Amino acid sequence: MTIGTLYFIGRGRGVRDPKMQEFYIITIFITTIAAAMYFAMATGFGVTEVTVGDEALTIYWARYADWIFTTPLLLLDLALLAGANRNTIATLIGLDVFMIGTGVIATFSQTPATRIAWWGVSTAALLVLLYFLVGTLSESARAKSPEVASLFGTLRNLVIVLWLLYPVVWILGTEGTFGILPLYWETAAFMVLDLAAKVGFGVVLLRSRSVLERAVAPTAAPA
Repeated sequence: MTIGTLYFIGRGRGVRDPKMQEFYIITIFITTIAAAMYFAMATGFGVTEVTVGDEALTIYWARYADWIFTTPLLLLDLALLAGANRNTIATLIGLDVFMIGTGVIATFSQTPATRIAWWGVSTAALLVLLYFLVGTLSESARAKSPEVASLFGTLRNLVIVLWLLYPVVWILGTEGTFGILPLYWETAAFMVLDLAAKVGFGVVLLRSRSVLERAVAPTAAPA
């Protein structure tokens, strides 16, 4: 995550347009926050235990502290690229915070049934959020240039695939109490998903300044 942050800082050097700078600033903060939270987990600060029945589960709460800040920023990057209005942005971020918040409730619930119930609520919020990505946000992106619309489509599809895997890993891992994925592999899976969803996303987004220039260029008003 730290290497990704340094790379994005390097990519942003020399960018003078304030609108273009927004993409670099947001993306840099995404990996910076993630790097700090992973450092917290690695040093034992971002970890606690929750007793579910007679079993003590290891919970990496710093992971959720990461997601509550970084996932809205990822959506903001997508929304700015698509040229979405404020209402659409507010809807996406509201759904996202609700999704992460209910996921936190699921993680700290103390019975398997309530954990799975809250996981279902969080997953339902995710599905509604992705519906907005495919519908409203994609419609906004189609009004942009073909290059911008193509970049948006690539990033949107990346987010859809990766974000759908998060609840699957959760329910199959120790936090979902099924324990099909042991804690080591559950943690490794979340790490790979985070790297792809943050660093991978940023690399694809910031790889072409010319496309970002088209994204921030004013569009002609419809007749």
